[in-house]
Amino acid sequence: MFLPSIADPSDRPALVAGGRSLSYRELSAAASALAARLEGVGRVALWASPRLETCVGALGALLAGVPAVPINPRIGSSELHHVLVDSSPQAVIACDDEALPAPFARLPRLVPDLQAPGRALPPEPDDEAVAFLFYTSGTTGPPKGVLVPRRAVASNLDALAAVWRWTDRDVLTHGLPLFHVHGLVLGVLGPLRAGGTLRYVGRFSPEEIAAELRAGATMLFAVPTMYHVLAEAAERDPTVRDALGGARLLVSGSAPLPIREFRRIEAATGRRIVERYGLTETLMNCATPSDAEPRPGSVGPPLPGVDLRLVDDEGGALDPDDSESIGEVLVRGPNLFLGYLNRPEATAEVVRDGWFSTGDLATRDAGGWVRIVGRRATDLIKTGGYKVGAGEVEAALLEHPAVTEAAVLGEPDDRLGERIVAWVVLRPEAAGSAASRPSAAELADHVAASLAPHKRPREVRFVDALPRNEMGKVRKGALREPPSGSA
Repeated sequence: MFLPSIADPSDRPALVAGGRSLSYRELSAAASALAARLEGVGRVALWASPRLETCVGALGALLAGVPAVPINPRIGSSELHHVLVDSSPQAVIACDDEALPAPFARLPRLVPDLQAPGRALPPEPDDEAVAFLFYTSGTTGPPKGVLVPRRAVASNLDALAAVWRWTDRDVLTHGLPLFHVHGLVLGVLGPLRAGGTLRYVGRFSPEEIAAELRAGATMLFAVPTMYHVLAEAAERDPTVRDALGGARLLVSGSAPLPIREFRRIEAATGRRIVERYGLTETLMNCATPSDAEPRPGSVGPPLPGVDLRLVDDEGGALDPDDSESIGEVLVRGPNLFLGYLNRPEATAEVVRDGWFSTGDLATRDAGGWVRIVGRRATDLIKTGGYKVGAGEVEAALLEHPAVTEAAVLGEPDDRLGERIVAWVVLRPEAAGSAASRPSAAELADHVAASLAPHKRPREVRFVDALPRNEMGKVRKGALREPPSGSA
């Protein structure tokens, strides 16, 4: 059964958000009522605003067996046009006070009713039925629709529950967007499948997160940019520090967690952040177990049921005992997607013999723990006969006390093949003082001393900020634009 706590509901709290709450009995009633209204709908768009109704909408679609297409409320017009044409939803789930873009005018609007009387639950759909149609960020072309089956969601959440000892006694809090796997699948369906409670803060703020932790939340999901803000808050505000220190589990994902933020949170709160690694097409692949000693920079071993291997440029498997060589991550298991909607060629390019080519680069230690070093398309730099992962250079730059953000790319070079170029954001106190402002040469020397001389940036460009998406990932394509300053 996909959600036992919905099939046999109790009066325990299920969802709390925006000053409102639903017990499992109330949630089951509201979601089953929406599911009845979805009968006969082939696919439904979900306007994923950060509110309780979005959670009910996703659950109603799941109960009905209708694939939901989560839509970012900040989506651009051209991307929205592509998503709607590609996915062809027959209705949209949204609150009646939401001002939807014009293309939705032709679709019936289904408004979740949180006080609706319950209906009989429909038959449970097949495990291979599509649960969600998530669209990728489209960094290498139009966004692709990722068909995520119920089997992947259920198996993945159970695997995470096992490694994190996630039970019905846990209370999760987060402020993640609900149009993404992290916020919706892990952050909403995770606590519901475990039978616990979600206290959703909507739009992230350290004060709101701290308040929910003080109110009894035991787990926090966040992305690295959020942990940066939380570290700043914990260092100046004892209430935030103590709230984070009281959590059972702090989890980071969606982007690499800088080692410095790991250490700042640990120093301020006594708690160590655990990391996990996944993609839209695979959900989660690796996670640091809650009973293991977290290792800064590592995303842990593969989850139960997930096979993972690293391969070289020719597709040959790396020696499992080789902890130095960088390889591409391939995974297989029940967590894999069904394919890309309307894109069989694109699916065939990344899935071969049951193995999904993630495009991510990593190393793996003798114990099987994985360290992600970047994306093959943007983060594998071939310089002077060496292969360098951009992620390790970025991590080294972030260890410099004057650096607060860093991004690294390879650029064509007649002599080296590619030269390592770094974009660096300095901490305000360093940027504003000539005495403490590091030079480009100092930062390059810092990397060379920390890693190896061939990993030294050949150029350092100082910028005011790095372009990021809603999940905190750096949009490296935007870095190709002329820098605001260089040295």
